[in-house]
Amino acid sequence: MSIRQLPEILINQIAAGEVVERPASVVKELVENALDAGATRVDIDLEEGGVRLIRIRDDGGGIAPEELPLAVSRHATSKIASLDDLESVATLGFRGEALPSIASVSRFTLSSRRAIDEHGSALHIEGGRLGEVTPRAQAPGTTVEVRELFYNVPARRKFLRAERTELGHIEEWLRSLALARPDVELRVSHNGKPSRRYKPGDLYSDARLGETLGEDFANQALRVDHSGAGLRLHGWIAQPHYSRASTDQQYLYVNGRSVRDRSVAHAVKMAYGDVLFHGRQPAYVLFLELDPTRVDVNVHPAKHEVRFRDSRLIHDFVYRTLKEALAETRAGMTAAGPQVHATESAATAAPAYGLPTSGSTGDALAGNGAGGGMGGDWRPQQSPLGLRVADAPSAYAALYGAPGGTAAASSLPPMPTENGLPVTAADSGVPPLGYAIAQLHGIYILAENAEGLIVVDMHAAHERIGYERLKTAHDGMGLHAQPLLVPITLAVGERDADTAEREADTLTSLGFEITRAGPGSLHVRSIPALLANAEPEALLRDVLTDLREHGQSRRIASARDELLSTMACHGAVRANRRLTVPEMNGLLRDMEITERSGQCNHGRPTWARFSLAEIDRWFLRGR
Repeated sequence: MSIRQLPEILINQIAAGEVVERPASVVKELVENALDAGATRVDIDLEEGGVRLIRIRDDGGGIAPEELPLAVSRHATSKIASLDDLESVATLGFRGEALPSIASVSRFTLSSRRAIDEHGSALHIEGGRLGEVTPRAQAPGTTVEVRELFYNVPARRKFLRAERTELGHIEEWLRSLALARPDVELRVSHNGKPSRRYKPGDLYSDARLGETLGEDFANQALRVDHSGAGLRLHGWIAQPHYSRASTDQQYLYVNGRSVRDRSVAHAVKMAYGDVLFHGRQPAYVLFLELDPTRVDVNVHPAKHEVRFRDSRLIHDFVYRTLKEALAETRAGMTAAGPQVHATESAATAAPAYGLPTSGSTGDALAGNGAGGGMGGDWRPQQSPLGLRVADAPSAYAALYGAPGGTAAASSLPPMPTENGLPVTAADSGVPPLGYAIAQLHGIYILAENAEGLIVVDMHAAHERIGYERLKTAHDGMGLHAQPLLVPITLAVGERDADTAEREADTLTSLGFEITRAGPGSLHVRSIPALLANAEPEALLRDVLTDLREHGQSRRIASARDELLSTMACHGAVRANRRLTVPEMNGLLRDMEITERSGQCNHGRPTWARFSLAEIDRWFLRGR
């Protein structure tokens, strides 16, 4: 068969197969064009899930009448003119493929008017065949109508899903856009009925967050904003106890563009690794900003993916930023941030509940035996319970203040006063977790704070406290290597061997001493002492895979943490152990100054708060 030039219509239809997957793809391309044109309001009218009709109206800058045919020509754009422009793209659209591709598989009408024009102009295209530009009444801005999507490509149309499913894909993309552009008003109607309206507000406002993802997410979200190395990461991450069964609330934006990126997703998952319950997914809305020349957005026809010039730096920046933010998820904090009033630091306080101090833990871990020295001197302890907290009597009494003149008031501690006025619980320095009042079934501590009732799982909380202390002690020592009597020869792929040779210093810092023995083999001469009883070959293979794909690995740290977690579990107070009120208060104070104390070592919550208003509703008070 001889070589021939493909017809223009067929070229556009082939391109449509890459750009236009379903109605949601059309909405995405057209709305992004509207935003690039400076629109502050976009109306989206849909029929039959967008298959029958998609109409996008905006109040942007508009298109000159003579440029309408050019706008639907392949690779015609006003957004780039040179390779330099392509390497620093700052707009959402730039490839010049969307309009001609959409027009080739639909009955398409483009009408527009600039503010300086007396009237609008329209261009009709059916199946890729252009009509004439004609005058039309049109408000300033642009309107694009897409009717009967894939009417001339029946093989594509039969793959479309049910109306409700296609509409769901459109709504999900609009939700993603609404999070990134709260300054733009979005109005959506379906089958002639208004279905959604996103009101304009401040950039990155909490109001838009609740409107799109729900008040539960907004109430449990931690605000993140960190800059460094020419990068900025800001947005919201949900507290660990607000987790999901799927990835449906994970939104990442790079320079304002919604994308999917495996490296960043991996960094986020690593940051949550120590606080998330098994099998659950974190929820987040994150905006990563960097110099456009450091990211390539031209790697996917639909622009869903990007490629970073330095993916290792990005991965490390995201991981460390979120890890530090999650470390502040102490028990008693609110979404706005920690509210810790404890005056002692974890490093200087005396040991409580029989936990070893940082120094003694370090001594216990410093051995070079097969288990990293954890078998010989280390013993889980539960008694005696050393106390390091002095209750604040005046603050404690404030919680029990009763109205004057009642019979009950005479039997309660006196209400403290200041300048003749009573001191409220909120003003009296009551710690976030309040003060213990009882123990329930030997499992839970009940405490009263300024807002209501606090319930603490004492074993889970104490387990986290011990775990964090063990990690701190071990981090101070570093990872010790244990030489092998007989080096292991490990057969690996050539890529893994290259990675091991390139990352020799990194592997040494992790406790491995490795030399290359051949194109696809390695000599392992030492392994991390703490993990000597693990399977070093499988562990090393996983580490090499991580280093190759993500530039770093936390396999060693994860395996170490799992071992330390087991130790902390053995050292934690057990269920059905009766604690005195001062002992319970000591545990509450430790929780308030311990990182990640809102979750146990396995990601389960360690505490719960019930406001007085919520408790009143249980008993229908005030109705």
